[in-house]
Amino acid sequence: MAEQPDTKRPQNQPTPGKPGVPTPKASRGLFSMLSILALILLGGLLLSSMQTSATRLASWSEFRNLVAAKSLQKVEIRDDGVYAEKTEADGRTSTVYFPISPATKADYTKEVRDLTGGNYTEVATAAWKGLLITFLPILIMLGLVWFFIARGLRSAGAGPGGMLGSFGKSRHRTLTKEMTGVTFADVAGIEEAKDEVTEIIEFLRNPKRFAKLGGRIPRGVLLIGEPGCGKTLLAKAIAGEADVPFFSISGSDFVEMFVGVGASRVRDLFKQAKESAPCIIFLDEIDAVGRRRGGGFTTGGHDEREQTLNAILVEMDGFATGDGVIVVAATNRADVLDPALTRPGRFDRQIIVPRPDVKGRMEILRVHAKKVKLGPDVDLERVARATPMFSGADLAALINEAAIAATLHNKDFVEQEDVEEARDKVKFGRAKRSRVREIEDNKLTAYHEAGHAVIQALLTDGDPLHKVTIIPRGSAGGATFSLPVKDRMGYGVKWLTATMRVLCGGRIAEEKGIGDVSTGASMDISQVTSIARSMILEWGMSPRLGFVRYAGSDTREAFQQEKDYSEHTAQLIDDEVRRMVEEAYNEAKRLLEANWDKVVAVAEALLKYETLSADEVRKLLSGQPLGKPTVSQLLADAGKQATVAPPSKGSSTEPPPEIPTGVFPNPA
Repeated sequence: MAEQPDTKRPQNQPTPGKPGVPTPKASRGLFSMLSILALILLGGLLLSSMQTSATRLASWSEFRNLVAAKSLQKVEIRDDGVYAEKTEADGRTSTVYFPISPATKADYTKEVRDLTGGNYTEVATAAWKGLLITFLPILIMLGLVWFFIARGLRSAGAGPGGMLGSFGKSRHRTLTKEMTGVTFADVAGIEEAKDEVTEIIEFLRNPKRFAKLGGRIPRGVLLIGEPGCGKTLLAKAIAGEADVPFFSISGSDFVEMFVGVGASRVRDLFKQAKESAPCIIFLDEIDAVGRRRGGGFTTGGHDEREQTLNAILVEMDGFATGDGVIVVAATNRADVLDPALTRPGRFDRQIIVPRPDVKGRMEILRVHAKKVKLGPDVDLERVARATPMFSGADLAALINEAAIAATLHNKDFVEQEDVEEARDKVKFGRAKRSRVREIEDNKLTAYHEAGHAVIQALLTDGDPLHKVTIIPRGSAGGATFSLPVKDRMGYGVKWLTATMRVLCGGRIAEEKGIGDVSTGASMDISQVTSIARSMILEWGMSPRLGFVRYAGSDTREAFQQEKDYSEHTAQLIDDEVRRMVEEAYNEAKRLLEANWDKVVAVAEALLKYETLSADEVRKLLSGQPLGKPTVSQLLADAGKQATVAPPSKGSSTEPPPEIPTGVFPNPA
């Protein structure tokens, strides 16, 4: 039975008293500081004893005058000066000196002999004293430097990093269920991934149950998914559910500026994990150190990232493998990982964390909605259907933005319109209602969006229209929103063709309605070209090129695009892309010309109301009037109601309803 770690000490510290683990000594910090202070004081006292306190004479003439006045006694000539005792007027004596150098000592000795009549003493200074005075400060500084360096090397040698000291030690965090505050109840929309992770926790809690039939604990679990799908959240839930130590570290924390640090930190991390086994190691963004070896751009020489990867490979399934340590890693670039890292025996399980479907989005919205106050009109099922391809992080941001918007409008709870606005804000950007545009620019934008909206409403193979607006949002001057009826795992030719026609409608309506074209269709052109190239290169939807894939495997690691076809095929690809785009453009042009009166009606309505819903667009297409006031009419009516005097007492006419403070009429 494995020895359980001591709960009164950190999990990443060795236990004192174990074989091979030295007992820690008492701290010598105070003793070291006292020793340094004593050394400095000793040196100061030695220097002060070598130099007698004496008053320096301003000039040699002053010495002569003192000798003539018979105020000097016990004149001594030393190597550094002429010293004498001076008798003051009050009878006290003091020492005075005049500095000399060894080169002028003979001249001053002769003059002192003449002045004093030979009544002086010549004192020879010991050579060691001069050397000590000169070099003692240097020796003290060198001693201090040596003391600190030796102390640092001793502490560094005790760790796994050797001479690198703390650089070679792992920078992981040890988490517990109390620190994360996340459990499986907080993870929704990825039930299959939760089930597989739950099995791992069951392995750790009851390993004998599986060992009875010869099974072993998986060594590694790789979480694969797009950003925001819940990989890190799932790892936090594992830490919150498992009653074992949980070591968390990012892939970028292994690599430093010093060579060998990454491999040293890997060894230190697994050493501490094995001492605390059974436990879990979580490597977030493992693609930072786990990329395929020998690929991509390298500068030659020593590759620190490859050495770190080699250390991880050896620790996970080398000669010194140890049971009881499960490695959980997360990445959104599984295609660039080294095959030796993803093989069975290292990462035995690869768990896909996908984007949630309608049911998953509903569960995620319910989890995040518990933290905010929702109004009675909020329909989370409708929001879930209206947010296809949203990740868990997008849905969390949606609920948060809705709560912020409701707070800024001084509401008591979040309403459905706040959620709708938050959805558009997260997906397309914030609406710029304060932007002032020229009349011609407004008209051009209205015809552009009307072209998109009319084609989308007429075609049945594409996504249904949701709403259209000419209010700038994000980087776009206007937007036409669609509302998919289902989550698409793949795309059909009919849907792709209809989408390309919708994208072409904006430029066509601009040219026919204004007589000019603008750069507003740049994003439309980019999207329609991308769809056409994908249909030909990746999906085999071209009758001339057939059921063949011409796109490279992964060109993001190379400097130039991978191309495994001839120049003739490249010309055919270009011709097919142009043909598909032209067919979509011509068909969209035919639809708009046949329904131009409807385009004009939608464009004029957009100029009046700025935003139209799908129902309002359908009314315009059928020739029905909208019958709602414009923004200017609402403002004028509000001003008239404010100026109307209240009726006299007893009058049968009821007063007009008051408009609550802070409420602005919404034309949409």
